[in-house]
Amino acid sequence: MIRDRGQDRKAAEVRRMLEGPHPPVPAGLADRAARRGARLLRVRRGVRRTAWWLAGTVFAAFLVWAGVEQPWLPEPAEVTPPLEGW
Repeated sequence: MIRDRGQDRKAAEVRRMLEGPHPPVPAGLADRAARRGARLLRVRRGVRRTAWWLAGTVFAAFLVWAGVEQPWLPEPAEVTPPLEGW
């Protein structure tokens, strides 16, 4: 019940704000907002492309390293076993 009263009070306050006189909007605000949004999208796209490129490069380097080093094979023995049965 207490929440309902709080939400009703907030809704009434928002309605009062929307019904009241609206402040003047600066000229060119929509154009500036559109330019800023386009710039943010370009930056995000560039960051995303760079991150994918970097991830692909790291993956390719890992594959080359794994192909050269072959870490799944056991290390060669330091001492050869004695020859028996010759």
